[in-house]
Amino acid sequence: MHEAIVLKKAGEWSARETATEREGEFAALVHRNARRMFRVAYSLLHNSHDAEDAVQEAFLKLYRGQAWRRIDNEQAFLGQTVWRLALDRLPCQPQAEDAEAIELTSALATPEQCAAGGEQRELLRQMLNALPEELRQPLVLSAIEEMTSREVAEIMGIPEATVRTRIMRAKTELKKRFEAMQEVRR
Repeated sequence: MHEAIVLKKAGEWSARETATEREGEFAALVHRNARRMFRVAYSLLHNSHDAEDAVQEAFLKLYRGQAWRRIDNEQAFLGQTVWRLALDRLPCQPQAEDAEAIELTSALATPEQCAAGGEQRELLRQMLNALPEELRQPLVLSAIEEMTSREVAEIMGIPEATVRTRIMRAKTELKKRFEAMQEVRR
């Protein structure tokens, strides 16, 4: 009987040890990837609270489903997971050309911004936000979040060549819009 109690306690300890090891592995996964996942979510949502919520939801779903134990490419899998959750959190935005024209018209910096010296940077930020989502998202992930086109492709679930094409089109469009705004100001 004493032997059965010892075996039972040993089984409980090994179960606890396994749970502790699992939690430690998951904590290490979170530590390695939380910042990057936040940047991915924030690049799409533009709100730190929403981005934090998306990252937290992604990790919670992964932990509950044990999917994190079967990941081949950790950064791509986690990036794509948080990307999809962030997409679900996006508010419905008007896609009409009128909305884009309004944003571009209001892209002129205020006199205070001019005085502060951030005129061109602010204008560029506003113009970047005015780009169509299919062009803005790959450009933000690539240029601002410093991801490779392969990483962006894996996160967005599109071919790498499409990512490069969209980035090129986004840069061309930004340049065209920026030059047009500079001409208006002269």
